[in-house]
Amino acid sequence: MDGNGRWAKRRHLPRVAGHRAGVAAVRSTVETAARIGIHAITLYAFSEENWKKRPKSEVDFLMRLLGRYLKAELPTLNNNNIRLEYIGRRRELPEDVQERMEWARESTAKNTGTVLTLALNYSARSELVDAFRSIVKAASQNGGVEHLKIDEDTIREHLYTRHLPDPDLVVRTSGEMRLSNFLLWQLAYAEIYVTPTLWPDFRGVHLLEAIAEYQKRERRYGGLNGDSHAQPRHPTHEKAVN
Repeated sequence: MDGNGRWAKRRHLPRVAGHRAGVAAVRSTVETAARIGIHAITLYAFSEENWKKRPKSEVDFLMRLLGRYLKAELPTLNNNNIRLEYIGRRRELPEDVQERMEWARESTAKNTGTVLTLALNYSARSELVDAFRSIVKAASQNGGVEHLKIDEDTIREHLYTRHLPDPDLVVRTSGEMRLSNFLLWQLAYAEIYVTPTLWPDFRGVHLLEAIAEYQKRERRYGGLNGDSHAQPRHPTHEKAVN
């Protein structure tokens, strides 16, 4: 969810004002996703790199904002039948934030609609490291690593996102042309949509515009135009908004 700082700077406001304004973008985007039946939407909220590359005062504000968001938005999530999940190294987050996160997750666990996943303290490279460590640990408990067989399915089963489909579409806000260490394994065949809109200005209508563009594309998965093995477009899977 990129562009909060630039949004604030253009208005001669502190950076935290951009983060605060970004909450409205989250609400509008998530509600729209649920309304049109998108199966899953993942928001890149806080990266591992943010700990070192943001001022401590800004990081502390983001942690407080997360706690307030989870409490304030819980009725909206439940009213829209949205289930909340997380990916990332949650145990490295402040303890009170972890407690609020788990409370919100449990409070939406019964919902059966859109799965909203917040990527918090997330890094795609760290996710792969954790997946390989998990594979080796499982192998050592079940016959030893000498019999270890690793294929794509094995790796997928040990990723943070094993409960989610691979994304169909990644939306990159603020005109940035990079993945920023986000879902590197899962985005292998995702369509990428870049918009100059800064995140605080992003709304449900922008998500609909991204999906409309996605629907014009032909996903070949390494095949040729008109290949019968190419998979059809189903814009009801996961939309990864970054």
